[in-house]
Amino acid sequence: MTFGFASSSAASLSTPATRVLEPAEWAAAGIPLLRNPREVVSGLHARHRPGPTTAVVAVLDPDERLRASASFTRRPAPADGWMFRNALLSQLRRIIPHDLRRRTPVRTAVLLYCRDGDARWTEEDGAWMWGLRDACTLHGLRCGAYITLTRDGWQVLGEGRGGRRPTADSAPEPFATAEAPPRIPRTGGVASEVLRRAAAR
Repeated sequence: MTFGFASSSAASLSTPATRVLEPAEWAAAGIPLLRNPREVVSGLHARHRPGPTTAVVAVLDPDERLRASASFTRRPAPADGWMFRNALLSQLRRIIPHDLRRRTPVRTAVLLYCRDGDARWTEEDGAWMWGLRDACTLHGLRCGAYITLTRDGWQVLGEGRGGRRPTADSAPEPFATAEAPPRIPRTGGVASEVLRRAAAR
């Protein structure tokens, strides 16, 4: 698996190396794959309508159904995994109880980050990855996918999966996971005929 890099070497990192995860470290961490990443991305995009520098953290159940989500805007400061961890943890504590009493995490947190630039990994992405992994550990959740949303589309970093829509600029698409379509009333049969005659009176 290959990754694109926006900076040439780890030596140029503006944050401590322990607070940034490189793509190879992220791929080696055993992050669970999303069964339907486009559905997750479209659903979060439609719910939160993120713009540049907006982060959306979401908690999924074992069947990949959305249990809770929150969005917030990144403050204009140097990328720092520790600060990102604290921001994510604060949001998780606000939207869902922790699972620290469980022996094994059941729910999974994923992060969608809308930013400028292309889909290549950046130091900022590495800081978000570090922050997501640490926040999940402290809240008793499995660390899930980290997804970037740019003007070119979306990309699940570390997996090489992505799509052209939605984008950072696109209008939200309707998503099928919000609710089941309304049931079509049944017609015909004795009961229908009785109701039809009663309405005609």
